[in-house]
Amino acid sequence: MASTILRRATSSVIKSSLLTEASRRSYASVAVGTDILSAASQVSLQKARGWDEGVTSNFSTTSVNDIFKGKKVVIFGLPGAYTGVCSQQHVPSYKKNIDKFKAKRIDSVICVAINDPYVMNAWADKLQAKDVIEFYGDFDGSFHKSLELGKDLSAALLGPRSERWSAYVVDGKVKALNVEGAPSDFKVSGAEVILEQI
Repeated sequence: MASTILRRATSSVIKSSLLTEASRRSYASVAVGTDILSAASQVSLQKARGWDEGVTSNFSTTSVNDIFKGKKVVIFGLPGAYTGVCSQQHVPSYKKNIDKFKAKRIDSVICVAINDPYVMNAWADKLQAKDVIEFYGDFDGSFHKSLELGKDLSAALLGPRSERWSAYVVDGKVKALNVEGAPSDFKVSGAEVILEQI
């Protein structure tokens, strides 16, 4: 009983802290029309992989140019691997709609979070989504910082993380962008919303 009360109290404190932080947040500088290839020109992401693959590849990274140039991409960012809304709603919404994205000739559906690629790999495997969604780690947050989509979630013991967001990007240019009001929200960044924007 005591543990149930503690869980409820902790949950209330975290939700309260997140909502307070959300009310102070400033919206990202990235907007419809932003050229990600210019805004994040020096940034690379790390494709989800196991440690041995990381060593074998000499810890290679993938440039933003390689991800977006000449392609139609749906990308969604989230606060972190293994967290509640991310695991239970956000990724599953894209996984179950993957055929609809293919029908719209989307080249890649990408999930990115401020995590290392090894955590992203294990999480993608656990969600059984690695075969349909590309997972990338933004280990130092540089991609999210360059687009001003970073978020301090220290109140939830997560530290620097990402907003919850989604975008439709064509040849590096943002054609649609959705950023949630708070990281715990799941109202505008799911697959169903972005499908209507393509």
